[in-house]
Amino acid sequence: MQTTKLVRFSTQDKTSFGLVRDAGITDLSGLDPARWRELDEVLQGGELSALLAAAEAADLPVTHALEDVSIESPLARPQKIICVGVNFPDRNAEYEDGKDAPPNPSLFIRFPGSFTGHGQPLIRPAESDQLDYEGEIAIVIGKQGRRIPEADAYDHIAAVTLCNEGTLRDWVRHAKFNVTQGKNWDKSGSMGPWLVPLTDPAQISDITLTTRVNGEIRQQDRTGRMIFSFPKILNYISTFTTLLPGDIIVTGTPTGAGARFDPPKWLRPGDVIEVEADGLGTLRNTVADEA
Repeated sequence: MQTTKLVRFSTQDKTSFGLVRDAGITDLSGLDPARWRELDEVLQGGELSALLAAAEAADLPVTHALEDVSIESPLARPQKIICVGVNFPDRNAEYEDGKDAPPNPSLFIRFPGSFTGHGQPLIRPAESDQLDYEGEIAIVIGKQGRRIPEADAYDHIAAVTLCNEGTLRDWVRHAKFNVTQGKNWDKSGSMGPWLVPLTDPAQISDITLTTRVNGEIRQQDRTGRMIFSFPKILNYISTFTTLLPGDIIVTGTPTGAGARFDPPKWLRPGDVIEVEADGLGTLRNTVADEA
């Protein structure tokens, strides 16, 4: 069965959204413009299933070749992007107190502008040469919830995508307790290349997640080994904040980031970073210095 892939893309004329086909992209922005003007509205309105059903019934043609568009980060304006830190056993072991698993997830916030899309460069700022990679799986909320029981968690996930949670390592150590300033440089990370609707927990419950830099495997683990499962993450976060359709949760990276090598392997202009997971495709980016 072919995987459904929803992509947000731009041309010289506009930013739009559509379905990825073998032959290219089918633009869906004209399907019902009064109802579905952009992908953010589709997710935030809980309309993903309705959109896909309408697209299937309409049997629309391919409108764009993939090489003729720029792939954008899947959602432009999520209300919340919440990231989980230290969520794999080997990653936890990297820390001085990492013998035992933490009792609760470590969380931090990222802003939408800190992400770029598939095929576009991660931006290394002039203030730091310590740009690092973190391959992760991101889940997109499709149903509002507060204090979501773990047994119901998958019912609240609309779609899944990939994330390179790019980090400026020296800037995450600027203060004693927070990492916000190292995690939110403009276009320092990426998300995409598309949204894959979640129809079965098996799509993400135990899949392989791999990060490669210039073809070399740097990170690889399985989501079934995460310290905090997807249901646990949703249960915990929704205890203190209402999760809304279109919110994004980035769920943690395996060991093997560049900072852990001796000497560290920071990203440089010209590097190619690929984040891949079973059934979700490959998120690919290069690196460029900020103009």
